[in-house]
Order: sequence, then C-alpha cells, then structure tokens
Amino acid sequence: MLLFSKKTEPKSNEPMDLDAVMKKFDRESNVRVWEGKAKIAVNCILAAFSLFCIYVTFFATWLDAIRLSSFVGSIVFIGFLVYPAKKGTQRVNYIPWYDIVLMLAGSASFFYYTFDAMTIIQQGNRFELHQILIGVVGILCLLELCRRCVGIPIIIVAAVFIVYAIGWGLTNPDIFRRLEGLVGKLFYTTTSGILSTPVNTCSKYIAIFIIFGAFLERTGIADFFIKISNSVVGGFSGGPAKVAVVASAMEGMVSGSSVANTVGSGSVTIPLMKKTGYKPEFAAAAEASASTGGQIMPPIMGAAAFLMAENIGVSYSNIVVRAILPACLYFLGVFIAVHLEAKKEGLRGLSREELPRFLPLLKQTYLLLPLIILIVLVSSGSRSIAYAAAIAIIATIVVGIFNKENRITPKRILEALAAGGQGMITVAVACGVAGIIAGTITMTGLATMLINGILSLAGDKVIIALFLTMLTCIVLGMGVPTTANYCIMAATCAPILIKMGVPDLAAHFFVFYFGIVADLTPPVALAAYAGAAIAQANPMKTAFTSTKLAIGAFIVPYVFALNPAMLFINTTVPEVILICITSFVGIFAVSSALSGYFLHNMRWYERIVSVVGGLLLIYPGIVTDVIGVALVGIVFAIQTITKKKNIINA
Repeated sequence: MLLFSKKTEPKSNEPMDLDAVMKKFDRESNVRVWEGKAKIAVNCILAAFSLFCIYVTFFATWLDAIRLSSFVGSIVFIGFLVYPAKKGTQRVNYIPWYDIVLMLAGSASFFYYTFDAMTIIQQGNRFELHQILIGVVGILCLLELCRRCVGIPIIIVAAVFIVYAIGWGLTNPDIFRRLEGLVGKLFYTTTSGILSTPVNTCSKYIAIFIIFGAFLERTGIADFFIKISNSVVGGFSGGPAKVAVVASAMEGMVSGSSVANTVGSGSVTIPLMKKTGYKPEFAAAAEASASTGGQIMPPIMGAAAFLMAENIGVSYSNIVVRAILPACLYFLGVFIAVHLEAKKEGLRGLSREELPRFLPLLKQTYLLLPLIILIVLVSSGSRSIAYAAAIAIIATIVVGIFNKENRITPKRILEALAAGGQGMITVAVACGVAGIIAGTITMTGLATMLINGILSLAGDKVIIALFLTMLTCIVLGMGVPTTANYCIMAATCAPILIKMGVPDLAAHFFVFYFGIVADLTPPVALAAYAGAAIAQANPMKTAFTSTKLAIGAFIVPYVFALNPAMLFINTTVPEVILICITSFVGIFAVSSALSGYFLHNMRWYERIVSVVGGLLLIYPGIVTDVIGVALVGIVFAIQTITKKKNIINA
C-alpha cells in the first residue's frame, strides 16, 4: 500500500496536510463540515448527548433495556449527523436525504425498544413480524454507521458471522424462526448482542472517561507532554526520537487512538527526527510504535481496561496495577531501540537553544492535577470509577480557569462536551458491533469449535496454543479499534488459553496485546502508514520497522502467559523487584540484538547470544535468570574487549 504515487508525492520541503493524513487512516476524522449556526446547533446536540450520558450515569435508575437502547439510539442519531457515507470533500452544512432517513429509521428502531421495553421483555422469545423488521432495520443501520466511522474489516467479520448464523449456525428448519431467534438475541436482549457487556460498559464507564479526555485536551496537556519530554530527553543522543517515546507514553495515559496519537505528536517529532539524522522510515516507525503503545498504558488503555475488569470480574484498579510493568517494558524496548539507533548512526540531540527551558515548564505541572486526582481516586477504591472521572472533569475545569494559555470558557466547555459526544460515537458503535459478533459466536457454538480446533492442534503444548492464538488475534484485530478489538478477542481467543490453564487475567492481557499490534503489523498497519505519510517514507518499510521496534509487545505477552508473575499474580515483593531488574536488562539485550549495536556494531553470533540471553532474562525464573546473565555478560565482555582494541588500533 503506497500513500503517494510518483506523480503526487510531495517534495520533502512541502508541508504535510495533517487533516488529509487523519482522514485517510483514521475514519473518526472523516466528518461532515458544519459552519456558522449549523455548527453551533450540531455542537449543542452533541453536548446535550454528553450531558445525557452524565445524567444517566449518576442519577437515572432505569432498566438496563431502557438505558442501553436509549444510549445506542442516541448514538445512531448523532452518528449519521456527524459521519458522511464516503470519504472526500464534504459540502458545507449539507446532509443528504438518505442519511436523514437512515438517521431517523435507525434511532427510531432503538427508541422503539426504549419506550416499549416492558412489553417486549414480557413477550419472552416470541416476536411479532413488525418487531423483527424493526430489529433488522436497527442492526443494519448500526452496521452502516460502523462502516462509516470504524471501517470495513469489522463489518466483514460481523457479516460473515450473521450469514453463518442464519444459513448454517441455527438448526431450526424454519427460516423465519431462525431470523426471529437471531434478532431476538442480537437486538432485544441485554445479555447478548448489541446491548450486551461492551455497550453496557461503554455507557457506564467509557463515556464519562471520553468526556474527561475531551476536557483534558482543552487544557493543552498534549502540548505540555511534548514540551516536558523535549526538555528532559531532547538534548540526548537522538533526542527527538526519545521525545516521541516519552511523550507518547504520557499521552497514552489519556488517549486511546494509535493513529490520532501518531499524527498528533508525530507532526512535531517526526520532522525533528528527520532533521536530527534518522531515516524517514525509522522516524515514522518510532512514532507509530510509541503511539500504539499508548493503548496498553494505564490508566485508560484505550478504554479496554474497563471492559477487561467487567469480563474477568475484578476491580478496575486491579487491571491498571497489573498493566504497569508490561507497559513499561514495552516503552523501554522502544526507547532503547531508538537510543541504539542514534548511537549506531552517530546522531546528536537538539541544541540547547532548541530545547524548552525546564523551570518554566515546572510552573505548568498543575495541568497534571486532574490526572493525578483520577489515579488516586481510582487506585484507592474509595469511590466508583464514574465518580472519580466526574471529579477529574471538575478538576480539569478548575485547572483551565487558571491556565492563561488555554483558559477555560463557557464556549470551551461547550466544545469539550461536544467533542466528548462525538468521541463516543466510534467507541459505542464498535462495542455494539463487537456485541453482534460475540452474540453470533455464542449462539452458533463457533467459539467452542474454534477452541476445540486450536486445542486439538496444540495438544498439551501451551506454547503452540499461544502461537496459534497470537496469529488469530493479529488477523481478527486488523483495522479494528481498541475496544471492539478486545471484545472480539475476549469472546473468541481468551477462552482458548484459559482452557489450556493460563490464568484468566493473563489470558485476557495476552489477547489484548496481540489485538493491538495489528496497528503496526503489515498489511493493515494503520498507525505505521500514518507515520509514513508524515515522514514521506515507504509505508511497508515503516510497518516492518515498527514491528521490529515494538518487539516488546510480541515477547512480553508470552512471558506473562507462561509465568504470570510479571502481572503480579502469585508472587512476592522481592520476586517483583527481581523480575523488574532482569526484564529491563533482557529487553535491552533483545533490542541490541535486533538493532545490531551494543557498545559498537555486533557480529552475527553476538546478536544470537544476546537475543537468547535477553529472552531468558525476561522469562521469570532463577535458572533462566542465571543463564541469561551469563550469556549477556559474555556479549558485554566481548564488546568491551573489541571496543578497546578498536580504540588502540585507531
């Protein structure tokens, strides 16, 4: 896949149209253009939806059927208001008649369930013809909206499962009864299908965090992250690449989109990396791999942390704490890789004149207050997740009042609420379609068939089951956003590992990680392609380089699946400290082997010994640690001796 043809490829000195990059690789950016009074009206509708979500979260005591159907009905309404049928230049203040029909028909289908919920619940499993037709219209409109704002891959998966369910998966010979059963399960229940766990979690937890993120963005915190990262690491060897890693790790704490992260911070860091001397492919890959890692960074984790807590039945804070070490290992691996590349190429950092001054930036650390409040409240467990997010939103508004550069105003509050409402569309729609996929898998027994198929291939070898599950996750995760990605993996792949004896938490983390790396691995490496567009680099080379830089995401899941001590399961404090030290050294050794540079360029046999030693150190265990230390020590000794010889000979 090439972004530019030879005729249209921009010259290196031409500015990159970031909006065009976002619209090409991030469907959430393909929105209608509203201006003037129409824009105000649309923003008011979106803001009203955010306020509706806040009200329902904290005050409403409705039945789940009423609460969830009204939530999805509102999503469908604003979704067709925001997203056009196809990419391209949009007419200002224009919505075609067919989109109005879809908007009204789709939302009315869900609102029908809202206002007639008690009657429908009392009917049981029998539905009238008009109810089935309403359900079909609602499902089709949701799928069309998903195509617009999420993409084709997840629609193909959902369509295949629906066709299979109607044609072969359901055994009733009466086609009408098959359709009735399918629509009943997918549309008119809250235990499976559209209104199941993913949408429920989205409406209860994710929505309020999306609103919080929108308010936090108005404080200018993303710009602060880049400035503080520049000040701290920008002056070191290959500084801009290290800025990309540190800033993306910090931004990942509040963001859940790898493409948006790549374009947002990459617009600043990628040109600086190229200016420093990094090759375009490496610069784009460094930003893409760091930005994708933002989705595994606590506390938000691309909103999947809430779904994981709900699926496993543990507290949200439990998930966040256990995600810290693997996420740190991932970013450490990327950081080491860019450092070694800088040393290998003899690259320098930014000059003192180019670096922002650290002391003035300290005065802006109050911008972190809402995030600190959120983390403290969530980790303490004294308040609910939604309550913690609400307090954080209030803190953000207070912080914004004192921020001279981005002072909060009533207009900005309206914009934040509107941005929060718009940000919910993609997540909620993806969750709804993920519920359809999970529902059909459960109804037809496909999950059991997949589990049995992989178990029969793997036998009693856990490592084979892990490898086959990894491939399944990467394929199913291509082009699918984080939340829907995890929902699909949790329904199809996690049970396989649990059957093999992997602890529930480790199994869910494993499938989550490998669903995420689909954004980096060819052929659907959206984050890598977005970075390549900014760097004006070869997209496929960038994708392969991103995969190499993100090696931690391919190694760490195997480690905590085979030995969950890395997730702090059944372990002690001394063991955790030892795991941290050995894992950090191990990641350094593996990254050195992949880059071909330790203290200087490595020979082929040194790279092999280094990667084996590094992997043994990452895997928790005394025996493996001793052997790993010995192997890495041998490489270090050889590198030290040869470096001294090179200096003497020079």
